[in-house]
Formats: sequence, structure tokens, C-alpha cells
Amino acid sequence: MSEGFEGIKYILPFQGKLYRGVKEIRGNIMYVEGVTGVGYEEVVHIIGNDGKVRLGRAIDVSENSALVQILGDVEGLETDCYVQFTGTTFKIPVSEDLLGRIFNGRFEPLDGLPAPLTGERRDIVGSPINPCAREYPHDFIQTGISAIDGMLSLVRGQKLPLFSVSGLPHNVLAAQIARQATVRGKEEEFAVVFAGIGLRSVEAKYFMRQFEESGAIERSVVILNLADDPVVERLMTPRIALTIAEYLAFDLEMHVLVILTDMTNYCEALRELSAARGEVPGRMGYPGYMYSDLASIYERAGIIKGKKGSITLMPILTMPGGDLRHPIPDLTGYITEGQIILSQELHAKGIYPPINVLPSLSRLMKAGVGPGKTRDDHRYVSDQLYDAYSRGVKARDLARIVGEMGLSARMRNYLKFAEEFESKFLSQGVNENRSIEETLDLGWEVLSILPEEELVRIPRRIIEKYHPAHRG
Repeated sequence: MSEGFEGIKYILPFQGKLYRGVKEIRGNIMYVEGVTGVGYEEVVHIIGNDGKVRLGRAIDVSENSALVQILGDVEGLETDCYVQFTGTTFKIPVSEDLLGRIFNGRFEPLDGLPAPLTGERRDIVGSPINPCAREYPHDFIQTGISAIDGMLSLVRGQKLPLFSVSGLPHNVLAAQIARQATVRGKEEEFAVVFAGIGLRSVEAKYFMRQFEESGAIERSVVILNLADDPVVERLMTPRIALTIAEYLAFDLEMHVLVILTDMTNYCEALRELSAARGEVPGRMGYPGYMYSDLASIYERAGIIKGKKGSITLMPILTMPGGDLRHPIPDLTGYITEGQIILSQELHAKGIYPPINVLPSLSRLMKAGVGPGKTRDDHRYVSDQLYDAYSRGVKARDLARIVGEMGLSARMRNYLKFAEEFESKFLSQGVNENRSIEETLDLGWEVLSILPEEELVRIPRRIIEKYHPAHRG
């Protein structure tokens, strides 16, 4: 490999060591020998005989060699290309002008507008929030979806993942949450940062259309990485999204909801690059450091003491084979504060969103609901709905064995409740945006199917205040 060739340096935007020739190019992976002083995740510029400058990242380095992941198209690139190691990691310009924009996983515009040039440049790697600097989340975010708002409430600064299975409408639900999510109170500034990881073209087009047609794009930043993009871009996409979110939240004092879909694609990319580096595989072939890698992403969400803004995170992942014990949902569950689980059975019954509330949980819900935040009956209604639906599901299972007529009158009441709960409370339209008051009133409506003496989780004073029979 030869160093130098001054005639081409004017093309490259950074100063740095310039080399000509590489040992091997295999797909989007380039193996470079005879290089020194290269840092991990260093930005690399590659220029081929076609004169096109491509970006790359050093994904593995040693004393005199480097493994480079090429970003973008590799067609026409040959081993006699020029390689420049810039000595810097991947940074993006951040400013308020990013709101309303759509980018790809290399932070290149997809909306036909010029690339952002102004603003402070920040490293996308970032760092998790120091636990000592964290403030405990305590404020409610309204998604407009009854199952979430009523029973699995999302709180500012929370990390609440959504576990799904291939074929379920998690992307539709993600788009609906992105469109409808809001912080209660007109004085609050709210934004959404949406990151699509490894999406098919049809999915990316769907999200772009949803954001543009609904007008939600005006308060959103969208990062879309496609399935045919280089694998390393899937590792960059959530970090780009969180870097933007950190600026909006902690510099501009906005409340930011970050939606990452699909984190399973991210983990598959992590496994693929780990194999390319020749690392010893861990559980099911995933690298042993996947837990800490996921934590480095998830723990960037939260509230910092003394800062007005907040970052709330909703990672969405498809569980391979629907297995909750698979490493991806298993490790995610350890790091985050609850989970929302979609059900194939509810989806088969035509219920949208098919959220199974029984195994789902929001660990921070208690701090975000109640008087002054939602309504004084919220906790009681949620507990009673959970209890009654659990009994109704058991009654349904028993009816499959002995028949509905074999059930007691009490069990038939709970069976009827379960049907009404699914069809009225859980089920709602894709474009239906319910306020928390509408959600709680709907909860009371389905609870009124049961005799008042069965509402054992609700104080008498709350029943007399909100029960339809007492409200006339």
C-alpha cells in the first residue's frame, strides 16, 4: 500500500492519512493492511475510480490493519481505491431546523431538502445518563390508545418496549403513537424522533406517508434505514436518533418521545458484524456484549436533574418465534421499565391494537397517574379492569371445556365482561385518538356490566363519583 497522492486530497473534506489499495473487498466489508494509528469507529473516506466519495467506519482495528464497513453503494469499487482515515468518529450537526426532516441511516436527506450544514456537531455514540444525575419519571404522556393510557401508562423519561411477532401490526401501532403522542398541557413543547431500523421499502414508504399526511412531521425527526442498506447503518440509526433527541430535550428543553423499530434488526446486525470480526459468539450466536451494547442505547433516555426536557423511549422488537426468553426481548426486559406485548390471538379475532394487557406491565405507571396528572380514579379503574379481565379469560378457558351453560352466573358475567372489554376498550380505530378522560369513561362503561359488589378494587367514594349508575 502506498501513502500519499496529493492530487486527490482536494476532493476529501477532512485531513488525514491517505492510502491507495486494499487487500480485499467482500460485500460492504473492506480489509485494509499496512495502516497505523486507526481508531475504533473512526470515519473513513473511500474514493474509487469512478470519482465517487463513499463513507465507511472502522469496525475492527489492529496494529497495522483495519476492517472497514462501507456505507452506501459499493458497485464499481475495486481494490485499487483510495482510503483516507480521518481521525474522527461519526458526528452530525444538530439544531432546531432538524424538526420536520427525514434522513437515512447515514444522515443523508430523504425529503429532497438540502443537508443540514449549521449547528453544533455531536458524536453519535454519546453516553448513558449518569444514575446520580437522573430524576425519577413522574409525568404522564398521552398516546391516545386506551390499552396503553388506561392500563400501561407511559411516563416521561420511561423506557417502555413493545414486544411483537412478525405479522402483527406493530408498525401501524408505532405510526399511530408517533402521530398521537402528546404531553398534556399546552405550555409544553413536545417532539417525536422516529428511527426505522432495517425496514423494507414498503414499510419506509408507509411511515413517510403517515407522517406527511397527518402533519405530525412538523414536530418530528425521522431516520429511516432500509433492509438493503449496509449493516453498519443499522447500528448507527438509533444512535443518530438519540443524539438528535438529546439536543432537543436537554438543549432546547423539549419533551421528546423516541420510537425505535425494529430493534431485532439492530441485534441481528450486531451479530453479523461480530461474526465478521471473528469474535467468540455468545448465547444463540449473539455477541456476549449485547447486553451492555443495548444498555448504551436505552440508558440515554430519561430526565436529568435541573433540566426541563426529557427523553422517553419506546423500542419495538419482533420476538423470533414469539419467544419471550429469546436473548433480544430477555435482555431488553432487564434494562427497561416494563413491556407491552402484542397478542396473535387478539389479532386473529380482528382486534386492533392487539395488546395483551395481562402479561404487559408499566413499572412507572404509579408515579405518572392520579389527581393532577390524569384523574383520581385512574389507578383504581386500571386495577379493576386487570382483575376482571383476568377472571374473564379464565372463564373463557373453562367454557371451552364445560360449555358456557356449565358456568355459574358469576362466571358468565365475567365472560361477558371479557368480550366487551376486548371489543370496546381494547379495540379502536387506527386513526382514533382517545383522551385519557374518554379512556377512563370507557373503562367504567365496561365495568358496569359487573355488579357493584364485584368492584372490590375501587373505593366506594370513587364508585359513587364515576360509576354510570350513579352519574345518571
